[in-house]
Amino acid sequence: MERCGWVTEDQVYLDYHDHEWGRPMKDDRELFELLCLEGAQAGLSWLTILKRRKQYKEAFDQFDPSTIAGYSDEKIEELLQNEGIIRNRLKIRSVVKNAKAYQAVVEQYGSFSSYIWSFVDNQPIINHWTCLSEVPSQTEESRMMSREMKKDGFSFVGPTICYAYMQSAGLVNDHLTGCFCYQEVNQLIEKGEFR
Repeated sequence: MERCGWVTEDQVYLDYHDHEWGRPMKDDRELFELLCLEGAQAGLSWLTILKRRKQYKEAFDQFDPSTIAGYSDEKIEELLQNEGIIRNRLKIRSVVKNAKAYQAVVEQYGSFSSYIWSFVDNQPIINHWTCLSEVPSQTEESRMMSREMKKDGFSFVGPTICYAYMQSAGLVNDHLTGCFCYQEVNQLIEKGEFR
């Protein structure tokens, strides 16, 4: 079974690639969780974050934005002692900042999903990469997303993080054309089946 070239033999990575990565996501809370995890990943490997995802969910109240937006300085200090997550003050504070920004865009757009999907005109971009070296680290869409999200109060949303986010949330199908998931994801897009 052929997969994208970035996948290792680690079962956590295999499961993530085969069942989550690149499949269009519309659930607000899941989109928020993914944004927070992408920010936590900055400078690290995605596998490092995936292996800590359960601990992150527990530490950050299942990524409930309304709860996180109310975190006190004491709560942040508590999180800095949590060995199950990346204990970086800027990254932890960014989750709180992003929860507040999330609330503001939901008020304006009706849902976080509507806001996020507006960056691709509500339609996933289907790419046709045949090898890993063709896949960009950022695109014009991710640069625009980054600019707008920063303007709207989000942090840890540079153009490269935004593109990784777009890939994982299925705003783009960046599975390689030879990967068994490529056609599966295209079929989900055609049927409008988003998770």
